[in-house]
Amino acid sequence: MTEHRAEMVTTGLSTPHLEALATARELLESPGLIARVSSTLATPIDAGMDMLPEAARRRILTVAEASLRTALKTALWSLNGDRISTPSNRAHKAGSAISGALGGAFGLPALAIELPVSTSIMLRSIAEIARAEGEDLSDSAAQMACLEVFALGGASAEDDLADTGYFGVRAALARAVSEAAKYAASTAGVRHSAPPMVRLISQIAARFSIPVSEKAAAQSVPLIGAAGGALINVLFMDHFQSAARGHFIVRRLERVYGQPAVRLAYGELEGFEGSRPGW
Repeated sequence: MTEHRAEMVTTGLSTPHLEALATARELLESPGLIARVSSTLATPIDAGMDMLPEAARRRILTVAEASLRTALKTALWSLNGDRISTPSNRAHKAGSAISGALGGAFGLPALAIELPVSTSIMLRSIAEIARAEGEDLSDSAAQMACLEVFALGGASAEDDLADTGYFGVRAALARAVSEAAKYAASTAGVRHSAPPMVRLISQIAARFSIPVSEKAAAQSVPLIGAAGGALINVLFMDHFQSAARGHFIVRRLERVYGQPAVRLAYGELEGFEGSRPGW
């Protein structure tokens, strides 16, 4: 398999880096949250999504935006960017399970209380994964890249097909991410109501609200209960931890080869793997 990849990809990436990129692609292109929940619980969740009224979807978007703002205040800025440690994924999943039990026990009405807690835990976990992949978390661009992970869990209703892939989402967010990073670098105290931050959070929340809606629909299924809610939150956390690992592997390789070369290799791996059964 390694030899086939080396033959196919001609962008100059070394074999170990091609293997790392293939791992990142598998993580970033893994099945969506609703498929994972349905498979794990052996319960179809799609029907629950269809039953969510429009008012509930609007409420979820509002809660998603508020949760991202809360997470920025409580999780990301407190990390010391100079220390590299192994990400404590299991501890973060345990914390997420506890908050998810609340959502499972009380359903959609508890989302406004539970989601800010879960999102803060997830952002802390995402930041630790970023740091383990060599990101300097004192750099505002790295901080915004952590927030960007929440956009990788679902497409917004305004997206066209070109914007739904990994690099498409990054391209769609590039201007907002850049402006927010410049703002964060230029001020000692980041105001989350500042226009660059509002624009970025709004764009990310439009995508983040998709898996949040799926989570809410799953927790609204009768008989899910607190235990089921805890499991759903573990899957929710794992979904974004996987996206974070893939995202920051890609960014690590981009620091070596540049984004154009890595994006080309990513695309060639996609086409090559799709042409071979069993890949």
